[in-house]
This record gives sequence, structure tokens and C-alpha cells, in this order.
Amino acid sequence: MYLTQWEPSSFSLLFYSGFLSQDVSSLINFMQKNLGISPDEKQLSVGGHNWGGIGIVGSMLTFMVESKQAFEVSLADVSQTQMQGKTDVLLEFHVDDTTGANEKDSLMDMSFHVPTSNTQFPGNENRTSAQILWEAILDRADNGSGSSGEAVVTFEGIAILTPSILRLFVLPKSNNPHTIVVVTLDPPIRKGQTLYPHIVIQFETETVVQKNMKLSRELLDEKYKDRLVESYQGLVHEVFVKVLRGLSGAKVTRPGSFRNYKNGYAVKSSLKAEDGLLYPLEKGFFFLPKPPTLILDEEIEFVEFERHGAGGASMSSQYFDLLVKLKNDQEHLFRNIQRSEYRNLFNFINGKGLKVMNLGDGQGTSGVTDVLQDTDDVAPDPHLERIKNQAGSSEDSDEEDEDFVLHKDDGGSPTDDSGGEESDASESGGEKQVKRKPKGKDGEGSGKRKPKGMDGEGSEKRKPKKKKDPNAPKRPMMPFMYFSMAE
Repeated sequence: MYLTQWEPSSFSLLFYSGFLSQDVSSLINFMQKNLGISPDEKQLSVGGHNWGGIGIVGSMLTFMVESKQAFEVSLADVSQTQMQGKTDVLLEFHVDDTTGANEKDSLMDMSFHVPTSNTQFPGNENRTSAQILWEAILDRADNGSGSSGEAVVTFEGIAILTPSILRLFVLPKSNNPHTIVVVTLDPPIRKGQTLYPHIVIQFETETVVQKNMKLSRELLDEKYKDRLVESYQGLVHEVFVKVLRGLSGAKVTRPGSFRNYKNGYAVKSSLKAEDGLLYPLEKGFFFLPKPPTLILDEEIEFVEFERHGAGGASMSSQYFDLLVKLKNDQEHLFRNIQRSEYRNLFNFINGKGLKVMNLGDGQGTSGVTDVLQDTDDVAPDPHLERIKNQAGSSEDSDEEDEDFVLHKDDGGSPTDDSGGEESDASESGGEKQVKRKPKGKDGEGSGKRKPKGMDGEGSEKRKPKKKKDPNAPKRPMMPFMYFSMAE
């Protein structure tokens, strides 16, 4: 139970908490006797609903659910308020670092959704209901907007620590009309618990611009002599880098001698769950776009080429992984690198003098080379193999088609066995078949493709046939044929 007291002079409420239920009657008697007032009992909403109305009294914001108070916050504790879209109002509260260690939970921000049909804060064509609520909160929030006036005391010559530009990277994309410019900061930008040491900017490579420096001629000659000029014209990323380098004095790093198998500057790979580009530089590696990861050669203990998907033959022959282990025991695994990139990447890394090893079998570079070069230099194309298999199956089908043509000319014999019986019925036909039989074993197999179904010794599962006499007797029709003709 708590007690609130309204202060008209300061438009604020005072809270007294920690009272017991049995103290209510004593407090009421004390106020009636000494102050001449009778306190009102306020009903609270404990249902946990997240919709209702908002009441603003002085510097207190109260959230009401069915005419009962759900909670209230002090607008004096609001450090910033802003609109999110057209229907949401966001409140951010001050954080006291001196008392935060003693509190388990603290309120950081709060958001209110105000629909356009709200009647408590009716909007119009120019302002929505959320904007009207936002303006009402803004007038009472402690956001520093109203603190204008003369300074109490002024200190001169005080330097404020700001991030400085440590290095600039200009990294073109392969087969892509964009160029990435990375700005490395020291110290990194901090947002919450996350550090951002790199700012990644993407420019259109072919865009040409002209920019004029808004600095006086005297300042250019005194402070930025031989570093900046009055006007720049050229590709947008080059102009940006020249101006930033002139202002900060940072060095610019560009791709070195490495080229991939398509004569590009980077290889496609994956880091964690993100796909990106790995740029092998003269003094390190840079993975972009996110997470932007810079690895210097002096930080690397060794690199290891790992065969991707060692359990599957097709995947392992097409892709491999690159493991980079740092001297502080941190590891970066770049996955799904095309096998065609291995030769150029391995030669570049080996040429820089980095230690290359295979932790799987304890061998050095020779072991890695044996693992990744155990097949031809050109990786097999699964699509080409499928086409070859289809071509092979089509040859078999052509062979069956030739047999089918022979059956068609056969004059209606339904089976091979029946054809053999019918050929025995004719004396001349039987004699010719006996004479030609040795020839079929010796010469006919070499000059004519064997029908499908013959074994290696030449035994006939499907006997070769000749054109039969149309006047030879035919096998009687099957009962099913009579039935079909009757239908």
C-alpha cells in the first residue's frame, strides 16, 4: 500500500510507500484531525490488460483500464520521446548508473500505440492522434529541450574524446556495379553492449560527381595544405575517400595481387550464418558485408584448409572451408568456398609466409594439397554427368527400338519363343537359320550391336530373326483377343 500527495506549487505528486493494511484507519483519522481532509481510496487494475486510456496530471502519466489505474510513470524521468511511424509513441527513461547496481530491474523504454480512431486524443488531417499525445508528453518530459539560458560557468580548451578514423578500405565487388568503402574507427562506436569498429558504405562504381569544399582558402592553405583542394571531380567513391583521407590523414588500403579464378578481388564464402565476400589483402583478410571482420596477418597463428562435407563425395569435391586461427585462440571459419578458388587462394596464402596446416591428420601443406587435389583440376559438373547418363540411357532405348522394328516386321508373332516354333515349321526357314547361326556368333557380334539381354558368352536370350514368309502358319489367337474383338 502507498500514499500519494499532490503538490500544486510544483505540479508533482509525492509517494509514500511501505504502509501496512492495518495502518489505513490510523492514517485516515490523522488526516481528518490535523489536515481537515479525507483521503480517497483508489482501485487498481490487476487484470494485466495492455489496452486502455491515458491520463496526464501534472508530470504524471497514468494508464487506466476500465476506470482503474494499471500503472503510472513520472514524465520527469523521460529522457527522450519520439514518434515511431504514425501511430506509435516511444518513451525512453533516464538511467542512473549509481543506483543501477542495487536494482534488479529498471524501466528503460515504453511504447504506446494510439490508433487513428482514438477519441481521447482526436486528430485531424495534419496531425494524428499519436502526434497529439506525443506533443503533450514532450512538454512535460525532461529531455533537455527547455534548458536554455546563460551558462553558469565555462571551461575552455577541453578536448572531448571522439572516434578517429584509423584506416580506409576501398574494396570493389567482382562482377558487380558497386564498390565498398570501409571506415575503421578507433575507439569503436558503442551501442549498448555492442562495439562497431567498422562503418561499411556502398557506392555505385560508375557514378561521377563534382564536389566543392566549404572551407576558406586560408584554412586550406594553413591546416590542410597538400591534403585537400577546393574542388573534386571523379567517381563518387574516389572523391569520398580523397576528402576523408585529407581530413583525417588515414591510410587507404586497396586489393593487392590476389585474383580469383574469374580475375576478381574476393572469393564468395560464409561466416557463421551470413554469406559474403572474403577479400585476401596483402596484410590480412577482410570479410564483408556483415559481420565486417578484419583479420591482420600478425594476429594469425595458422590457417587450415578443410574439405567441405567430408561425408559426401559430390559436395566435398565442389567446396572447401578455410579455418583461420588467431594467436588468442579465436577461430574464424569461412565456409562454402568454391573448389576452383583453392589454387589461387592457397598460392597467395603460402606466398605470404603464413603457416598452413591440416589438423585432421597432423600433416603440413602437402597433406592439404593431397586432400583437395585428389581429383582433376577441373571439378566435375553434375549437370554434365547427368546429360551423359541420359545419353547412355537413350542408346539403350534406341537398341530396344531396333528390336521393336524387327518385331513389327515379324508379321504378328507375339513372343520370341513362338517365333522359334514357327520358324521350325518351315523347312527352308529352319535350314537358313542353322546355316546363319555360327555366323551370328563370330562375325555378326562385331559388325552389329548386340541386342539388349545377351550375356558375354553369346548365348541368346533374344534370338536374332529374319524376315519370315508371310504364308507361314500363324499361332492361334489368344482367348483375350477374341474377347476384345467381341467388345
